[in-house]
Amino acid sequence: MLDYAFVIITGAIAYHGLTYRDEHGDSDFGHLLFGCIALLFCVRVIFVDILKVW
Repeated sequence: MLDYAFVIITGAIAYHGLTYRDEHGDSDFGHLLFGCIALLFCVRVIFVDILKVW
């Protein structure tokens, strides 16, 4: 159950970080960086802990 909560939370963080735009429509480097890191953790937990691929 904890794995599913972790995937939902990190997925939401990744989505926000990768789709965030400021008032001028530009992406911020910090949001993109942490969004990518959150996406990597999210995908890792999905494949390793939930689906047991590795």
